Amino acid sequence: MLSIAPAPTIFLHTDATDMRKSFTGLCGIIRSVFGDDPADGSIFLFVNHRRDRIKALQWHGDGFVIWYKRLEQGTFEVVPARDGAKRVRIDATQLAMIIGGVQLATARRRKRFSRAS
Repeated sequence: MLSIAPAPTIFLHTDATDMRKSFTGLCGIIRSVFGDDPADGSIFLFVNHRRDRIKALQWHGDGFVIWYKRLEQGTFEVVPARDGAKRVRIDATQLAMIIGGVQLATARRRKRFSRAS
């Protein structure tokens, strides 16, 4: 039987984050700034001021997981927020492009069918 897990919701924090924060500190940001439950299965991304480090926090069944990447050269792109929002929802493709160093402004998506909302 084929079993495919649903894609998680991914949120990028638009403000710079102190990368010394760990599980408790990042959960505090999610609760106080976003007003969300950090254990809902979403992936929450945080970037430092210099944008050379990124952390991802996700609830994984019975505990939290942190994924952390530090660039030796270059920066991560941050998706601009609309109307001063503290978070931006992105999809898995955008996440892969951010981690891979692709400029989102110059990347183009091919036209695909989508149902009208």
